[in-house]
Amino acid sequence: MSLPLAPLLAQPVLPLYTGSIPNSIPTATQEKSTPENGNVHVTNVVQPSLTVYVPPIGTANGTSIIVCPGGSYAFLSMTNEGTEVAQRLTGMGITVFILKYRLPNDALQPDKSIAPLLDAQQALRLVRQQAPKYNLNPERIGLMGFSAGGHLAATAGTQFAHPVGPNPGPASVRPAFLMLIYPVISFADSIGHANSRVNLLGNNPPAAQRVQYSADRQVTAQTPPTFLVHAQDDPLVKVQNSLAFYEACLHHGVPAEVHLFAKGGHGFGLHNASTTDDWSERLREWLAANGWLTR
Repeated sequence: MSLPLAPLLAQPVLPLYTGSIPNSIPTATQEKSTPENGNVHVTNVVQPSLTVYVPPIGTANGTSIIVCPGGSYAFLSMTNEGTEVAQRLTGMGITVFILKYRLPNDALQPDKSIAPLLDAQQALRLVRQQAPKYNLNPERIGLMGFSAGGHLAATAGTQFAHPVGPNPGPASVRPAFLMLIYPVISFADSIGHANSRVNLLGNNPPAAQRVQYSADRQVTAQTPPTFLVHAQDDPLVKVQNSLAFYEACLHHGVPAEVHLFAKGGHGFGLHNASTTDDWSERLREWLAANGWLTR
């Protein structure tokens, strides 16, 4: 049974960067939003941003989550993996920041492979910076990602020790916890999602770069606690992606919880039509058990 969605309240948009945007090429390209079967797909992101969704008055608990929509690193699925998720999470007292990150594009970035990660790491810095304004605990910032957005979240959650880009500064870019929903994890030929890999790294990336961007190969004991959701019959991103990340967490002693559905396919967002089980309620229980829903 699905939980009700909270009403959406304040929605200020925070630009990720002040001044020039790192790793960008000046362009006349315009961002584009396209309706797609009740969803909104965004492409050509040149001005990355965070859209803020606050909980109903009196319910905020100090925890925040940055949400990374998916779309094979070709588009951002902003409704079912963005605004609907914000409605569910704000109903738990969480302040939500939807990340509109740059999609890898050789015409827009000198190094397209680091553009999404640059933006995810900057988002973590910005939320920490904004924590006093929104009454947030800077040590309770989580990162959630769907599909390719799950790859971005998993990459940010495993590569925080060496931030990308020039002059990254001393601020931590380690999320406190990860939530990976039918995530792309591996760029190995056997289980990797080819479209995401090609869009991020190009047609023939070196073997070392494939390993670098296979998040299961980058897990350490410092990787944040992780919550995973996947469907066994996912035709686009094999369930072995989540299993590989879970096994890596198990190997390194990282607390992890995985919820697997027999059916559901890919891209179901909050609504797996094959079951009455609501994975977001399992998420709420996991967040509560770890103390992240306590004021």
